[in-house]
Amino acid sequence: MVIGVLKEPSPETRVSLHPDAVKLLSSDGNNILVESGAGDTAFLADSLYEAAGAKVVSRQEIFATAGIILQITPLDDVEWKAVTTDPVVLGMYRPLTQPELMKDMAERGLTLFSMDSIPRISRAQSMDVLSSMSTVAGYKAVLLAAASLPRFFPMLMTAAGTIAPAKVLVIGAGVAGLQAIATAKRLGAVVEAFDTRPSVKEQVESLGGRFVEVAGAVEDKAAGGYAVEQSAEYKARQSEMLEKSVVKSDVVITTALIPGRKAPILITHDMLRRMRAGAVVIDLASASGGNCEGSVDNGTVVVEGVTIIGNSALPATMPEDATRMYSKNLHTFLKLILTKETLNLNFEDEVVRGTCVTHGGAIVHAPLITK
Repeated sequence: MVIGVLKEPSPETRVSLHPDAVKLLSSDGNNILVESGAGDTAFLADSLYEAAGAKVVSRQEIFATAGIILQITPLDDVEWKAVTTDPVVLGMYRPLTQPELMKDMAERGLTLFSMDSIPRISRAQSMDVLSSMSTVAGYKAVLLAAASLPRFFPMLMTAAGTIAPAKVLVIGAGVAGLQAIATAKRLGAVVEAFDTRPSVKEQVESLGGRFVEVAGAVEDKAAGGYAVEQSAEYKARQSEMLEKSVVKSDVVITTALIPGRKAPILITHDMLRRMRAGAVVIDLASASGGNCEGSVDNGTVVVEGVTIIGNSALPATMPEDATRMYSKNLHTFLKLILTKETLNLNFEDEVVRGTCVTHGGAIVHAPLITK
């Protein structure tokens, strides 16, 4: 099978395949084509890909010959016209938030697998791109907060006096949130965490955080680790409890998402007004509208003396390791649809079926069909 790896458009810095995965795929008889310079922003030179068995070629050659095209970022209309094969496409297409794009992909007759739709089941953990990238995002969110906060994270006892540790609140104890808790704790902060799922309390406490619990939450284990919509009564209690924690925090990191829906507003303008000047909010849900009122995706604003950093692209700030993790997930998935060098799309497999968005000229992704 001819597999083409495309260079990502700026500001994306990751690349779909790491040379380690190229070596494994090549040894199985696949022909790997890598666009010249595809790995440059991830500090992976063309020579590393060539040493792993890939052929470094032009973008046009990939469009003309590849049976599988790998690009994290969706191609635009102009580029699709240059594709002369009928390829299987793998990337991160966010199908629930881009239904029109999915309709366009179906009309093109493409078989599209969106790696951010991997079913969140035990068997698919090694392919779970969202968890891998959330690990990076949670880690970098804390470092970004520490760099932006005008105060220390750890408690310091110096000749000039004692400096109290920073107070960090993490909203959402999924993969990103748990990584943020662990990182903030390692930096010496006092950490609290909130989540609508009572089942994560033990995980939060095992990392040294204090769990902020609001009674009466509805939890759905079928939601794949995501929060679900809560009652109006619960939301009122949640807002009251969160306000107490938010206003006393130096740093708040928000990660709360509901798949296919606008992110819930959890930090209001009034809460920001009552926070200490110089406090920092890192909003990891900014691409879906944000958890903080006034948040701007991929932008930094100051509201009532609080710095709000909306950043949904933190994995791209650690391109080498983020590429290594994404590539490992992708290679594991490719083993499901490739028998050696032959394409084998087994839609009886729940992982293959659940990840496929378009096939045979139609949208086949169940959440989109029922939406």
